[in-house]
Amino acid sequence: MSTPPTPTTTQIDTVRAHIKKTWKTLTRSHQDLLKSAKDSKLDHETETPWIVYISPSEDCPNIQTVLERSLSAKDMQRIEIRTLPSQVEAIQEHGLLYLPGPYVVPGGRFNEMYGWDSYFILLGLLHDEEWELAQSQVDQLLYQVQHYGTILNSNRTYMLSRSQPPVLSMMVLALFQHTHDEEWLKSTVPLLEQFYYYWVVPPHLNAATGLSRFYAFGEGPAPEVLFSERDEEGKSHYDRVKEYYQTFEVKDYDINLYYDRENDELTSLFYKGDRTMRESGFDITNRFGPFSVDILYYAPVCLNSLLYQMEQDLAQINGILGNEEQKQQWSDRADIRRDRIDQYLWDEEQGLYFDYHFQSGECRRYIFATTFYPLWLGIASQAQAQRVVENLSLFEAPGGILTSNSVTGNQWDAPFGWAPLTLIAVLGLYRYGYHAEGDRIANKFLAMVIKEFGRHKTLVEKYDVERCSANVSDDISFGYSSNEVGFGWTNGVILELLAARGRKV
Repeated sequence: MSTPPTPTTTQIDTVRAHIKKTWKTLTRSHQDLLKSAKDSKLDHETETPWIVYISPSEDCPNIQTVLERSLSAKDMQRIEIRTLPSQVEAIQEHGLLYLPGPYVVPGGRFNEMYGWDSYFILLGLLHDEEWELAQSQVDQLLYQVQHYGTILNSNRTYMLSRSQPPVLSMMVLALFQHTHDEEWLKSTVPLLEQFYYYWVVPPHLNAATGLSRFYAFGEGPAPEVLFSERDEEGKSHYDRVKEYYQTFEVKDYDINLYYDRENDELTSLFYKGDRTMRESGFDITNRFGPFSVDILYYAPVCLNSLLYQMEQDLAQINGILGNEEQKQQWSDRADIRRDRIDQYLWDEEQGLYFDYHFQSGECRRYIFATTFYPLWLGIASQAQAQRVVENLSLFEAPGGILTSNSVTGNQWDAPFGWAPLTLIAVLGLYRYGYHAEGDRIANKFLAMVIKEFGRHKTLVEKYDVERCSANVSDDISFGYSSNEVGFGWTNGVILELLAARGRKV
């Protein structure tokens, strides 16, 4: 398949203008609270109010007064303000978790603030000089750490038990480069440290390797999946998984851990793994075996690379603030993690980074685009980067970077490609001097996205990078099959790629 033709300046300018306009439609503030509270992912009786939960450490009556000033009486009647119970298990009815400032949502069915989407959204806001919105985007994540204990998968009560890939420190520094506000930077340090320790103590820590894993705290089926991820026959994602287990032999893990064949039921461990796979942000892929439910037993490349970056970032922040001793401590932690990533996650024979399985003591050789994270974040040696680049043909497609080279019916596998992973690969290539390769992939992705924008007049969540198409639904069998419009992180990545091609890292 040939590469789509190079976009014209007019085409690029048209997409830029669309993105600039879209930030407004994707922004949620107090005035939009009813719009935010509505959740298409949950079953909801038309007459009942939508619930908005306020942190128990906040002044609930005061916030209610603020909201009454921002909303019409009619809208307030459709909302019920409640104080969040101190125990997640005590929540009987799900709702929106209050955030005090404006934030940008991804779009489509994702009508709330997401953890790792926000990093790529922030890049776009900074390029578009949306300074106040960029500041607020970071501040809402800091607020989540302070009031909800961590950065949440999203600000809904059913997401209180899981986080998302840790990109907060990168966001803080990206914003600081524009504001140079040292007082604000200093105020972020305790919250950054709190978020860091969420990831580096049990159960997220694997003590034997010193590396971290994803681990969601909730039990049972994910509520948003039960209602919203249904096919035309009315079967839920979990129904389709059971059919798969009945039909196919699974060799990647002990299926008896996850499926009770006699009673045709998924086990509690399946649901724990399913929720944890969603914390990883890669929902769904067969990267950790079918449906990734074996994820609990892995040290992932992506998570540990981001924690290395967080340690580097905290070293840099302490350096800016003049805390030389703390700067050195954080730098030492990053060095230790780099060595562990090298020891456990690098496969010299394959020339790729893979996820490490704690129990077998081996990497799972599942070719996946997270192999570019150590290049993006400067963890790889020059020789390791060269080996990864020699394997570029495993990932490169007419429309950019394939998520994996396995076709599984999951959206985070072939033939699909996603804006963040393409950006990570491109920036990783630039970082190690592979400018021609980085430009080529950036240009392929931009050409595909701009061509599809010309056809559909919108930007979407993911693309079929083999066919260079936004039409993906027919090839997705598990999870939700729709391609959401908006789309926050695609917007941000387009602007970052357009800037990076000329800038180089």
